[in-house]
Amino acid sequence: MKEKKNTRNKWLHLRLTEEEYRQLNKAFVTTTERKLSDYSRKILLGKPMIGSYRNLTTEALVTEFAQLIKTLNGIGNNFNQVVHKLHTLNHLKELTALFTAYEMDRRTLLKEIQEMKDFMNKCAGQWLQS
Repeated sequence: MKEKKNTRNKWLHLRLTEEEYRQLNKAFVTTTERKLSDYSRKILLGKPMIGSYRNLTTEALVTEFAQLIKTLNGIGNNFNQVVHKLHTLNHLKELTALFTAYEMDRRTLLKEIQEMKDFMNKCAGQWLQS
């Protein structure tokens, strides 16, 4: 049996004062909802929601991991390109340029790894204090 797709195609435009928006946002961050629109929809429709504190340290860690993955993917792509070019090279000058690019990518990778280690140690310290 096919499930009916829940397509939202109606708009509700709502204007708030700065204070009203601050109050709404303050209440929003105390829930587990990830999007303000989902939170607002549940309030308007009287649906139940989990009103617990979101672990912002974990969210920050996930954000950092996502950035690290993006950086590592870029470095991995560059490394694969260098290896591919090594197979087609005939000139020493081109080889030197590729090794220079490799060294820059290697340094970037090591820097990113160190930043992630520092961030993880900071998160662990905050977690252990609470």
